[in-house]
Amino acid sequence: MKKRVGVFVCDCGTNIASVVDTEKVAETAKKIPGVAFATTYKYMCSDPGQELLRTAIQEHKLEQVVVASCSPRMHEKTFRKAVEAGGINGYLFEMVNIREQDSWVHHDRGQATQKAIDLVRMAVSKVLHNKPLQISSIPVRKKAMVIGGGIAGMQAALDIAEAGHQVVLVEKEASIGGKMTQLDKTFPTMDCAA
Repeated sequence: MKKRVGVFVCDCGTNIASVVDTEKVAETAKKIPGVAFATTYKYMCSDPGQELLRTAIQEHKLEQVVVASCSPRMHEKTFRKAVEAGGINGYLFEMVNIREQDSWVHHDRGQATQKAIDLVRMAVSKVLHNKPLQISSIPVRKKAMVIGGGIAGMQAALDIAEAGHQVVLVEKEASIGGKMTQLDKTFPTMDCAA
């Protein structure tokens, strides 16, 4: 079964487009096997940019998405939500950083454009192998196990219990107290250790 990938190349105003020929990147992306749609937009992270992404998913029956723009640290969640709003599992999405890793570090337009094309080609290859994932949650019981019934273990167990959590205290000896129970008297009060 042939998959349908959409590639969206962001100009990022002039941050990317001043060094990378984004139109050429999109046109070249259309020739990559598996790519059914490719386009550019001035600000992909903007509301109209996200709407363009959602609309293209529906109109071109896209199954995976690649966005070539800025750092995933900045907008990966934005695009993942837009992809999900378009009806695609958010994990069938890849983001390529052609701003920080390309346009900001190159001065030669030809080299920067070729690098962006290579990055997009790699992302398309990767997204074609992605599998849909589901977020799962596991219930957590607020319960603690303290190993060792010496002075430190008993104090830790008491502190946890006072915080309102169930505690299981595990001690390998027949009684708790640890080395303290072996002492006759304790300094400075000279009280009985037991």
